[in-house]
Amino acid sequence: MGRVLSSPPLQASVAALLLVCGGLSSTTISGAQTVPSGRSLPLLPGSGALPPVESGSWPAATGTPEPALDALRYLLEGIEIRGNTKTRTRVVEHYVPFHKGDVLDVDDPALELTRYRLLGTGFFRSVQLSLRKGSARGRVILVIEVRERNTLVVTDLAMGLSADADTDGRRRPLAAFAGVAGAERNLAGTGITLGSALAISQGATTEEAIDQVALRVRFFDPAFLGSRWALAGELLYNDALDFFGNAGVVVDDARPTSASSAVVEYTRSGGQIGLGHPTSLTSRVWLSYRLETIGDVRIPRAAAHEYGGVLEPIEFNILPGRSVLSTVRASIEKDTRDHPWLPTRGWLASAALELSLAPAGSDYAYERLDLKARRWWTLPHDHVVSLDLFAGAIAGDAPFFEQYYVGDLTDFQPGRLLGLNFDRRPAPNFLRTAVEEVRYAEYAAKLNAEYRIPVYRGQRSVFAIDFFGSFGAFALAGPREVTRPAPKYKGLARIPLDLTANLGFRVDTNLGGFSFTFSNVLGFLPVRQGAGQ
Repeated sequence: MGRVLSSPPLQASVAALLLVCGGLSSTTISGAQTVPSGRSLPLLPGSGALPPVESGSWPAATGTPEPALDALRYLLEGIEIRGNTKTRTRVVEHYVPFHKGDVLDVDDPALELTRYRLLGTGFFRSVQLSLRKGSARGRVILVIEVRERNTLVVTDLAMGLSADADTDGRRRPLAAFAGVAGAERNLAGTGITLGSALAISQGATTEEAIDQVALRVRFFDPAFLGSRWALAGELLYNDALDFFGNAGVVVDDARPTSASSAVVEYTRSGGQIGLGHPTSLTSRVWLSYRLETIGDVRIPRAAAHEYGGVLEPIEFNILPGRSVLSTVRASIEKDTRDHPWLPTRGWLASAALELSLAPAGSDYAYERLDLKARRWWTLPHDHVVSLDLFAGAIAGDAPFFEQYYVGDLTDFQPGRLLGLNFDRRPAPNFLRTAVEEVRYAEYAAKLNAEYRIPVYRGQRSVFAIDFFGSFGAFALAGPREVTRPAPKYKGLARIPLDLTANLGFRVDTNLGGFSFTFSNVLGFLPVRQGAGQ
């Protein structure tokens, strides 16, 4: 079995061409585009003859000369939106940076980025831009024609099996997990998103049936009170557990738990709220506040395990009983992709700094910095290659569920869903390094490359299917691995580094974009037992 993931819905165009038909006849900005199916959308009908602006003059409705402008620049007389039967006109206009009275250059990259911005909302399957003549020579009307799509979508879907091993490396029975998230991305045509998510597992790491559950309710308004500010919010609840100890675990616990692991049980409840504001057509800054109560925390009285051949006490990185997590987060993101689910070019990059301080009411004092960047390139025959880079660091006393987790970095075992961890295995450790000793840590980095090949293009329920393969490397370490490496590892083996790879299919449908991946199959093989074995 493989893992199934989903993301916000795929919009049906991935590149744009701005065509300029000059001469004395007309000038047109076309929405003609190469969509994932390779088909071209026609020019918008009704674009009448539009005289070009001659150098040295700017004709006005009254015949009074205006300042001289270049030959392919026009006075924008208005914006006309067509095809939005469900989405309100003001919602579409919110994503358009042009206004009546602006001087419009048909070669302005903002025209192409406006298309990408509208497609990225998830409201539309296609977007076309064109010009038609205005009330006088040199004046134009920008026509935006959209084709709406279903906005009640599955935004996330995950299901699969997790494997486990005892402290002697023997594999245990597989356990199932699942998660699903849905949203209405355009509530009553207002552009507001309302969504919810659920994740659950049963019998996920022990012989007994143990349940975990996580719930989310989400809200997003891209134009709060009609302004340029965006408002986002989320409520959360987790009833979870996690397992600690690599090998030779010794536990003193009054609870009837697994003898081969130190078990931590806890709940999380709370929420966060954030405000965002665009800094340009492709970037936005966010400021958010999060408040959570961590309750019902139950940890062993004492526990130790073998770390690199030496018996050491286990650090759980969570306070017993009840505690509070309060953080402030600032981030900036830049998105120049031509497609939200199957990009063929552009950047997606972000930087985020999160602070959890005692003056803000938090029982955990730490700082976290995350840097992400991904770049896509188009190759011949519509093939696509991308490069993905991530780096993160935490300073201070972050709870373990806020630290970087090995399953989120390797594709060979399940990552966390809504904060729930379903797997107790260490990294596969193909390079036989100290990474097998690390599951949660404060420093992480990953470099990954992906190659994508188009397989199918359609126009109905399934719009596109691409096959992909990826390969990369990651590192995961804490202060322990940096200052006091495990003694049984020598030389470069002390660096907690490992390889990762994946292959599968990415599918765009009317209900959203999905990934069907198969790297998790490796998790059903016997777990590796150590660097020297």
